[in-house]
Amino acid sequence: MVEKFDAIVIGTGQAGPSLAARMTQKGMKTAIIERKLFGGTCVNVGCIPTKTLIASARAAHMARRGMDFGVMIDGLIEVDMKQVKARKDRIVQQSSQGVTNWLKTMKNLTVYEGHGRLESANSVRVNGDLLEAEQIVLNVGGRAIVPDMPGVDEVDYLTNSSIMEVDFLPEHLVIIGGSYIGLEFAQMYRRFGSRVTVVEMGPRLIGREDEDVSAAVKEILENEGIEIRLEAECIALAKHGDQVAVTASCGPGPEEIVGSDVLLAVGRKPNTDDLGLDKAGVETDPRGYVVVDDQLRTNVPGIWAIGDVNGRGAFTHTSYNDYEILAANMFDNDPRRVSDRIPTYSLFIDPPLGRAGMTESQVREPGRKALIGKMMMTSVGRARERSETQGFMKILIDAETKRILGATILGIGGDEIIHSVLDVMYADAPYTVIQRAMHIHPTVTELIPTMLGDLRPIE
Repeated sequence: MVEKFDAIVIGTGQAGPSLAARMTQKGMKTAIIERKLFGGTCVNVGCIPTKTLIASARAAHMARRGMDFGVMIDGLIEVDMKQVKARKDRIVQQSSQGVTNWLKTMKNLTVYEGHGRLESANSVRVNGDLLEAEQIVLNVGGRAIVPDMPGVDEVDYLTNSSIMEVDFLPEHLVIIGGSYIGLEFAQMYRRFGSRVTVVEMGPRLIGREDEDVSAAVKEILENEGIEIRLEAECIALAKHGDQVAVTASCGPGPEEIVGSDVLLAVGRKPNTDDLGLDKAGVETDPRGYVVVDDQLRTNVPGIWAIGDVNGRGAFTHTSYNDYEILAANMFDNDPRRVSDRIPTYSLFIDPPLGRAGMTESQVREPGRKALIGKMMMTSVGRARERSETQGFMKILIDAETKRILGATILGIGGDEIIHSVLDVMYADAPYTVIQRAMHIHPTVTELIPTMLGDLRPIE
């Protein structure tokens, strides 16, 4: 039996439920399919649980620093990992259940729980049922990459998903991968009390960032006792009794790091290998991401791809923005485009890194005339008050148009403060607008105008 719909959404991650709501509000008979966790990565194993764990880790860290602020805490600071996990689970449950209830009570929406696969350009099979619609939206997200490195099949390992079930304190956590996910877990577990070693194949951490950012992040983590192993060109895993041995070099006398647990944090890949894309003729790139145009259309009319699966962003906020773009084009006669958005994201270590627009190295590549301003967080009163003076702020300006090209805020509140710069960038206003603004004292943001008043040419 064939069930006909106006639209089918595959996946309930950040973009899917909101799009389904818009479709049903427009009177469209809609189906949404979820094979595992309602709410997708962010709600269940991504943003919400990791930031919840980070909050617990920060609480432990600040308790240990009590004497720095004249606060005396008697006794040993201990972390109850079962309670930490229970708190995380409660918060995740609230979010996941909220999405589930929203979808299952939404008028004009049919929820299917199972693995949806395309059978043609306008049909999807799930649990033996065949659904047909003229509009199909792929919102299937991604998952952790398990690299094909020697010994990976011989040892027990964790990913960013499976580590969510850990309710004990690893004695020595070895993290393979020195980028955003790996570094957040590194600092988190170090603050919980684990010994932590980060093994990175590249010459520096978070290689997409400028060198001064990478160096500062490395210093922040090493100051907390995290061991960093860079240029590990060949990595192999092996059992070492009831532990795991990580070989981090192919040169003479390979270095062996023995840990109690290993976390693989080397990136993510799209969930497209079992989606039936070939049956519908949907094009993918060499990495498996669905190819979309500037308005998120695939090469097949009537099929769109939103969220992590399209390779046009790897964040919850880019996924939600995909929904906004698609809904604007589909329902509002508002031709929004992916290329209209300014890249922005954060690394949620402590202090956090907030990023918007171009990096300094990107600005230098075209040889354009540009200005740069930089201020160390040691010069920021709010940072000194909080005894959190690590990091710096940096801003890049087009010398001819006076437009802001990009900004980096690595320091206290950086993940929030970056938005004051980002909004001026979206307004396409000259940097003088924010330079002449009166900000509240004492804050971090008040120093952005000061930094903008001390620009110098990039040479």
